[in-house]
Amino acid sequence: MVDPPGAATPLDARTDRDLRRVAQWLGEEGIGSGALHDVRPLVGGTQNVLVSFVAGGQRYVFRRGPVHLRPNSNKAIRREMRVLAALAGTDVPHPRLVAACEDEAVLDDGAVFFLMAHVDGFNATVELPRPHSDAPSLRREMGFAAVDAIAALGAIDPAAVGLADLGRPAGFLERQVPRWLAELDSYARQHPRYRSPSDTGIDDIASWLGTNTPAEFRPGISHGDYHLANVMYARTGPQVAAVVDWEMCTVGDPLVDLGWLLATWPGFGSAGGPLGAAGGLPNRSELVDRYALGSSRDLSRVGWYVVLAGFKLGILLEGTFARSTSGEVPASVGRELRGRAARLFTQARELAAAPAGLRSGE
Repeated sequence: MVDPPGAATPLDARTDRDLRRVAQWLGEEGIGSGALHDVRPLVGGTQNVLVSFVAGGQRYVFRRGPVHLRPNSNKAIRREMRVLAALAGTDVPHPRLVAACEDEAVLDDGAVFFLMAHVDGFNATVELPRPHSDAPSLRREMGFAAVDAIAALGAIDPAAVGLADLGRPAGFLERQVPRWLAELDSYARQHPRYRSPSDTGIDDIASWLGTNTPAEFRPGISHGDYHLANVMYARTGPQVAAVVDWEMCTVGDPLVDLGWLLATWPGFGSAGGPLGAAGGLPNRSELVDRYALGSSRDLSRVGWYVVLAGFKLGILLEGTFARSTSGEVPASVGRELRGRAARLFTQARELAAAPAGLRSGE
């Protein structure tokens, strides 16, 4: 059975049914007694279902695709399972994979799912506890720690951890613009009430990216969605306790992650929540310099990667807005994310006009 969660954060009917089946599956797998206690829906993003609970005296986190499964939802969750398993024993902070269920018959809607160990940390875009809230020097180190984590990821040999076939490095950068323009075009087919944004300069950004694509790069592992909302910090210091949400991970160009972090850095592509409001963070040029300390990659074209990040993330946020037009996401969330997408497109256009700006101390 599943103990009811607190009244302030009730489970939706689908997730409640899911967890009852998960409880049975855990018993069959010998994880705990099959009873779930202290169930807590977790807030984070608008996509996948994330629930924390205690089973057999241990706290775990359950993760599956969204309530309204999309065609690639199970593929993304399977990818995340594989990546978390591969990262075991590396220097990259990540949640420990406990168990994975790829059997689509367990849950009613055919969703696959996995359990990961609870991470004792916090999301600084949601909360900023002490001592972090009281110490600007500590917050500065938090910024550098976020860069160190992706530098460590980019340093891993994909073949050494069994991920050599996770992506297609050949032509990786050249594929980015057509792949994401196709994603944007797909929204209108999937959601008849959706209309593409006007006056955002998307075509101009795409043209600039295509003309200025770096000629070569050294392949490595890329998280694919790296920003502060996907970083959990230790409660006792500036260290990264875990990087989460690995479903977009691939083998490609790791500098995509640095560009993503810079494009969404507080004050630019994101308000940054409590951490951004508290201040004391390194600026973007300092983050690039820190990355250079832990990587031998060529950073002379880093501006291109930031423009690409704004382009891609803006299109991703447009996807959530598109789902809101079909009732799959609250309308208020859709409107908020469309506004954020517009700001990212504006930032990308401005940086494309002066891509060397990131090295000028901003």
